[in-house]
Amino acid sequence: MSEIPDGSDPTELAHWLFDQARQGETQRLGAYVDAGAPVDLTDADGNTLLMLAAYHGHADTVRALVARGANPDALNDRGQSPLAGAVFKQADDVVAALLDAGADPDAGEPSARATAQLFGVTLRER
Repeated sequence: MSEIPDGSDPTELAHWLFDQARQGETQRLGAYVDAGAPVDLTDADGNTLLMLAAYHGHADTVRALVARGANPDALNDRGQSPLAGAVFKQADDVVAALLDAGADPDAGEPSARATAQLFGVTLRER
C-alpha cells in the first residue's frame, strides 16, 4: 500500500502510516504526525509506529518519532519494547537512538537487557 490514501477511511490511513514506519519513510510519517496523526498510534497487536520503525531498523525514523513525543518504552500486546526488538534484530544504530531517547533496558518481557544476554551482546547504556 504505497499510494497515499485519500483520508476518507481512517483504518486505511492507519495501515498506510504503519507501512510508512516499517519502510522508514521518516519525512512523510513525520509530516502526518505533525498534522495530527497520533505519534503513539498502535496496530491490532499493540505495536506503535516507533516499535515498527525500530524493529525494521530505521534509526532516523525512530529519532524523528521520539522528537515528536513517541514513548520509547511503549510495550506491545506481547509485552515487548522497541528496544528489545532492536536488540533482537541487532540494529545497533536503532539501539543507540532508543537509549539516547531514554528507553529503559529493563522494560518489557523479555527486556532488552535479557535479550542482549541471550544473544551474548553487550547493551551499551547511554
